[in-house]
Parts: sequence; structure tokens; C-alpha cells
Amino acid sequence: MASTTSSIVAEKEFTPKANAAVGHPLDPLTPEEIAAVCLVVRKYAASRSVKAIRFITCYLLPPPKKAVLAALGISLTPSGKPEPAIPIVRKAEVDFIDIVEGHSYNVVLSLKDGQWVVDTYDLLPEGVQPQISVEELVNCEKIIKADPQVQQYAKDVGIEPEQIFCDGWAIGYDDRFPTQKRVQQALVFARFGEHENLYAHPMVWFPTTSSQSSTRIRRKSSTSARYPSLAFICFYTYIFYPDFPPRYKATPNGPVLTKDTTKYSGLDVDSLVDANRERIPPPLKLFDFLPDLMAKNDPKFKVRGDVTPLHILQPEGVSFRMNGNVLEWQNWKMHIAFHHREGVVLSTVTYNDNGDVRPLFYRLSLAEMVVPYGAPEHPHPRKFAFDAGEYGMGTMANELSLGCDCLGQIHYLPGAFVSHSGSAFVIKNVICIHEEDNGVLWKHTDYRPGGRSQTVRRRRLIVSMVCTLANYEYIWNYMFYQDGSVELEIRLTGILQVYVSADGEPNPHGIFVAPKVNAHYHQHLFSIRLDPMIDGLFNSVVETDILQLPDAPTGSEQNFAGNAFITRDTVLTQESSRPYDIELDRRWRIVNPARQHYSSGKDVGYVIGMKGGITPMLARDDGWAAERASFIRAPIWVCRDVEGPKGSRMWPSGKYVPQTRAQPEDSIGSWVAGKQNVQNEDILVYITVGTSHIPRPEDWPVMPVDHLNVTFKPQSFFTANPSMDVPGNKTDPHSVSAFYKEGDKKHEGCSCE
Repeated sequence: MASTTSSIVAEKEFTPKANAAVGHPLDPLTPEEIAAVCLVVRKYAASRSVKAIRFITCYLLPPPKKAVLAALGISLTPSGKPEPAIPIVRKAEVDFIDIVEGHSYNVVLSLKDGQWVVDTYDLLPEGVQPQISVEELVNCEKIIKADPQVQQYAKDVGIEPEQIFCDGWAIGYDDRFPTQKRVQQALVFARFGEHENLYAHPMVWFPTTSSQSSTRIRRKSSTSARYPSLAFICFYTYIFYPDFPPRYKATPNGPVLTKDTTKYSGLDVDSLVDANRERIPPPLKLFDFLPDLMAKNDPKFKVRGDVTPLHILQPEGVSFRMNGNVLEWQNWKMHIAFHHREGVVLSTVTYNDNGDVRPLFYRLSLAEMVVPYGAPEHPHPRKFAFDAGEYGMGTMANELSLGCDCLGQIHYLPGAFVSHSGSAFVIKNVICIHEEDNGVLWKHTDYRPGGRSQTVRRRRLIVSMVCTLANYEYIWNYMFYQDGSVELEIRLTGILQVYVSADGEPNPHGIFVAPKVNAHYHQHLFSIRLDPMIDGLFNSVVETDILQLPDAPTGSEQNFAGNAFITRDTVLTQESSRPYDIELDRRWRIVNPARQHYSSGKDVGYVIGMKGGITPMLARDDGWAAERASFIRAPIWVCRDVEGPKGSRMWPSGKYVPQTRAQPEDSIGSWVAGKQNVQNEDILVYITVGTSHIPRPEDWPVMPVDHLNVTFKPQSFFTANPSMDVPGNKTDPHSVSAFYKEGDKKHEGCSCE
């Protein structure tokens, strides 16, 4: 642990004169800093003939890892001796678009003597696109709703212009559209009331738009020869190109597409769409989720009346402490930050082991996620959204409400990200911190006459965020326990992404959750980035297989009863990905070879648990989704951390994800190809977990939460169970009989000692 003096000195050296509220090297940019940084960028760009700017991102560029650890007094090795202080300069990174010319730029700035100054000013290569902003998604709907051709298509199926709504999506992958334009595809729906569930009324076509020109995207005019009815006045550079997916029809050999693709030489995308498809109207039946609307439309509906209030009480207050963004709870200490792309970011996580402050994780966050859909008819293959890299999980975060999203005594942290204008968009209550009971932590009863027992309740601290991405919700719960373990729980809910199908149309890649409402099969695949520092910065990853005792059949001297099994450890020595093997019950742990457990003799470490979350990639290895999201090919990836002028290796599918068409050079697949040593080094571990969602009618109109869990549990890290000092609940005055009546004895005591 650092001395008080060194900590104070480090904080004084770091605190920027321009913003005294910032007191930790990893504190995110404040709203005031975002505005100040963008003003400097705007002036600097103007001096280089950029006339108009659209800001896309503006965020903290973290200081070098060793500088942060030195400032906090965290040792790089098990010796416990902190490194000498390294000066820390606060930096910001910005992505913006030149509105006039369409070029994208990246800028890095430093805070020097209270003023932000530009360090680097780089034009991004043609076709490289920063993430899609919230404002661009909103603008996409405005463009589509106002378009005369879209309005005509809607009228053809009985939908008025004011009833047209759409969700803007990244284009995914489509070679027909130019990489130098920022392209969005629109998923179109009808809506018949202000708050009515629009997803119950999907439309049959998919228009595209460019957020740079605020017009429908237009393809090269050569397309007009094939689709003359879609050609517009010749001065347009591109031609409006709505995609109409071909239909399926039933045959004795199963469903087949109505479009005969065999007559085309080479299956290009144009041969996989059907411009002459029947224009079927959207389903009209209402499927609302708001209770007042449900009651209005269905006289039989009423909210359950047998649910009594359930209160979470902490009459003496919470057990955690906050100092700005730094949290302390029980023996845990960590920094919590909001990030526009990752959402919640946890850093410099340590555990106080009887006075020995032991580092565990330098950084833990969601690095990327992708949702590939399984329908092959175009344009559905374009639907594989990178919800973090293309949009930003933080920019989609909800403002949370007391007593609704979180129960009990809650502490909230705010978050801020940049708007197009360069001002900060602030989410006041974006990160929720609270405690909750979680059942029994440990228990034992001596069953003998007169024996004693002890029951200890399990309490956990939860750091959470809720994000809405159009139709879908993700709930992120980072949970810390009293036994030194950590759990990331991902809850999935919201409304299914659906598509309209005609009556009687077979559906080989989805299920009808309601008449004509087709919910396609899809996957949710997440990449969790763990920057470990188990008792220091230099760690290794051990792969453990559990197997029957080799070469020892039943009846042999070594395995007479046939019951013997062993574990086999393999230390990963080179950057690589590793497959899961269910027959070997394979698992991985992160260890520090410089320190061993006093009894087991094993290297101290934390084991990664992915029970129920290891999901095989269902896209083909050479398919679009796997090419762009190489992380989905394996459940775990290990590489060296390489810090450069713009920080560490961060993004497994590349820094700039929208409209990529192959694996970027700066991504996990390329990193591990370097085959650098990862034994006893500063490493990164990327964990892939997910679920294959085969929708159920019970998931409609709103899906009950589904769960994914990743755990990090100590293994040979502590001398023994570290929660032996947690007090048991001898008497809880608020616990009474379920059918307690006035006059009854409230509490009969507890058998616990």
C-alpha cells in the first residue's frame, strides 16, 4: 500500500488547474472538459480550412498503466513496493467529421498549464468511419419518414406518412454501397399511437440513407437498367435502392426461396433480392406492453392484485464509501467510470487481505459485442449489430430511477459524452451502486445432539447500468462478493427484432411469435476485456483439463474401481485463442508465477468461470460476421498488452467498426498472430460469452430477462476462505412469520451462533 504522503503528492501533481473536481488519473472527462476540448479542436480545424464539424466522440485518453499504478501506490510485483512516481499528463481523444468534405479526423490533446493543446491531428483513411452517434440514428428516422418514395411504399399497404417509424442500423456489410459515405439501413415499422408498440407492425422493405447528405443513399446509375422503376432524375449521383427480401414457399423438400438464383452467374447481392416481391401490409394487431394501453385495448386485462410491497431496508445506512469515482466496500477498492463505448469501466481493483492490499484487475469492461441474425435472404445478413463498437453502449445508457431500476439505498454516478455541437450530453444517474442480500454465503450444522451451527448471509455490492439499443435492453451488473469473487451478469430483455412474413409463408430461420410476425434466430456474443494484475502486473494463463486417469482402465492397479480422474495444467506461452472442450470440462485461470500458496503450492490466481455462457459461433468461419468479429471464433483470447501513444490494445474488432468489410489490422485476430510470449508478462484476456436465441412466443411482446454470467473466483489466492470474518445474522428484527398476526411473537430467535 502506498504511504499517505506519496498518494497526496501524486494527486497534487495530477489535478488539472482548469478543473479541480478531477482527482484521479482515470476520472472521465467532465462536461466542462468536453466543451473546452471541443472548442480547441474546432479552432484548430478551422485554421486548417475545415469549415464545419460534427463531433462524434470525445473522451479521456488514459495515462500509461505504470504511471497510474505508481500514482496509486500499487506495486507491479508481489513485493508490495510501489514504483517511483511518473508524471501524469491528462489527455483527451476526439473523433470528428468534416461535414462539408465528408472526411473523418482523430485528434489527441494534452492539458498543459491549465490549457488544452493539440498533440496530433490525423486524417483517417478513406472508408474508416467513427461510431454512429445518437443524433445520426435519430436523423435517420426523420429522413426516412419524410421521403416521398418511402411514403408511397407505405401508402401502397395502407400506412399513412405520420404512421411511419424506423430504427436506424449500421449497414453491416454490403459491397454495393461506398465506404466513404456514412451509411445506415432503416428497419421500417408502422405505429398507430404515440406510445404503442411499433415493433408489432414491421414493414417489408429496407431503405438506406447517408447521415452525411441527409438524403436517401443512391446506388450507381448502372442499377437503373435492372430496376428502371427505381431510377430518379439523372443529376443524382446514386439511385435510391430499397431491398425487398425474397419470400419462402413450401415444397415437398422443404422451404425454398421464391427467387430462382440459379439463373445468375455468380451470386451477387442483386441476385438475392426481389424488387418485384408482393407488397404485403404490416400486421395490424396491437401488442402493447404499457399497462394502461393493454387495459384500454383488452377489457379483460388487469394488473395482478396479489403482489404486496417488498422493501429493501438498511436502517443504519450502506456499508460502502465513495470518494468521487473511487469506491470502497468491505475489503474491496476500485475506480468506477462511465465510458461512451464500454458503458461501465472498473479499474485498479484491489482486495485488502488482512492488511495486505493485493491488486487483482487493472481494468474490466465490455470491449465489444455482436448480434448476428441467422436468416440468409438479403438484406437480413446485414443485421449483425456491433452494439458497442458501432453505436456505443454508454451513449445508449438509461437515466436510472430510484425504486425502479434499483431498489434500496442507492448511490448514482453521472456520465457524459459529446454531442454533434461539441457540448456535453449528461446522463445524471447512469451508474447505480447498491448492496443486496444474496442468500447464504456459507453454513454448517453439527448434526450431533447438542451440536452448534453457523449461518452467514451472503451480501454483494452491485455496480450496474441499463442500456437501450432500439428494441433491445441490456442490463450490466458487476457484482462483488465477500469471499473475494467477482461476477459479471448480463441480463437481456426488451423487444425482439422482428420481420413481417405473409400468411402461410414457411419460416426456416425463425418463429412466428404472433401472426405474420417473424422473430429470426440470432445470437448475442460479448467480448469481455480483462486486464489482469493478479498480485502484480506480470501474469500467466493456465488451461486446466479434467480427465479420466490416462492408461488406467477399470480393474488396473492404478484405477481398480474405475473412478479416478485428474487435472492437467497447461501454461499458455504464446498469444493465441483457445477452444472450449466440453468433454474435458476445460477452464482457465490467471496466475502470478512469482507467488505460490503456502499449502497447495500452486501459483496464486483467479479462475474464470463461463458456465452457461460458452456459446459456439454459428456463422461460418469465412462468413461476414466472423470476418468482422473474429473474437467470436473462440471463448478466450490471450495477448500481450502493447501501449502506444494512443493507449493500450483495446478493441477486439478494431477501433473503428462501422462499415468494416474484413478483420481490421488492429484487432484480436491480428494481435494473436504475432505469437508473442504471454508467460509471466503484462497480458490481456478477452473472454467471449453469449447465447443462441431461438425465440419463443413467450418472449413476445417483451422478453423476460435472460442471463449470462462470467465469474472470477480466487484459487490458491487466499490462505483459506476469506469470508470467515463475515458476521452471522443471529437475529433479524425485521424477519417474521409469513402469516404473522398482531399479538404473535415477532421473532423466535435463530439457531445460529
